[in-house]
Amino acid sequence: MGVTKNIQSRETIEKIIRNAFPGKKMTVYTELSEGLCNIAYRIEFSDGSKSILKIAPQYNSTLLRNEKCLMNAEVNAMKLAENIGDVRTAKVQYYDTSKTLCTGDYFIMECLEGESLVSLQDKLSEEEKAQIYSEVGNIVRDIAKIKGEHFGQLYDGAEKFDRLYDFVKMLIRNVLADASEKDILIGVSPEEILSLLDAHKDVFGEVSPVLVHYDMWEGNIFVKKGHVCALIDWERALWGDVLMEDRFRRHSVNDAFLEGFGQTGFSEAERKRILWYDIVLYLGMMTEGKFREYPDDSQYRWIKPYFDLSWSELISL
Repeated sequence: MGVTKNIQSRETIEKIIRNAFPGKKMTVYTELSEGLCNIAYRIEFSDGSKSILKIAPQYNSTLLRNEKCLMNAEVNAMKLAENIGDVRTAKVQYYDTSKTLCTGDYFIMECLEGESLVSLQDKLSEEEKAQIYSEVGNIVRDIAKIKGEHFGQLYDGAEKFDRLYDFVKMLIRNVLADASEKDILIGVSPEEILSLLDAHKDVFGEVSPVLVHYDMWEGNIFVKKGHVCALIDWERALWGDVLMEDRFRRHSVNDAFLEGFGQTGFSEAERKRILWYDIVLYLGMMTEGKFREYPDDSQYRWIKPYFDLSWSELISL
């Protein structure tokens, strides 16, 4: 567990719940372990209802430069995405940034039905997985129907960009600064990365901003009776290019997803953008362990070869 997990005592959790729901009594709370940044608890009430309490990290120093105001961004994104076809996004029931009851911002949301795809994977057949990933492709396309007026992150006061290139350049500059601060071995100089990005500037010009979940890995996809029923963890959502979605990354993309999304082939400009979005994500994943003080470097060792492959492909195009 990284140091971002802002664990709270039962006493504090009870105070939070009493403040948010004066007429309800908490009977049980359970820590949810799948998330890697915020701490989350499932709250059960004496009337049989359930909610999820999510608490932000106490110290911003444990977060990357691109991880500003994640909880505020998540609340904003959830409000934008309340109704996406048949797939649920939890309704926010209470949101507190005062830090009077807790050392971090927190919000409470409804508890959605279903189980995470990551917890079900070993129980599903290949046909069942293909069906689910095809549905995820449909969902990504539906989310992208929510149009924005600018590019950028979703927290209040976030910088707004008229050009996608400028937004991507900011993301890359930030994560390169993070990597430099923690002496992360990238294998490519920042100057070389930024020079190639500038050479590819024109491929970002054909895109209009849409809502992107950005973190649709299997832990954030809820499944019920063999079908996707809900999405969670909208904290990294942004106004960007639909191809920025996690499911297009080298380590996670598959044919069933692409078929559900409705596009299995990509132009040279789209291929370049996909690879640049690989670079943004993989640099962050290579670096975050040092900020969050993960117990070992297994994530770096897992993701570094993907970075190398995407960079090699980029410089060959």
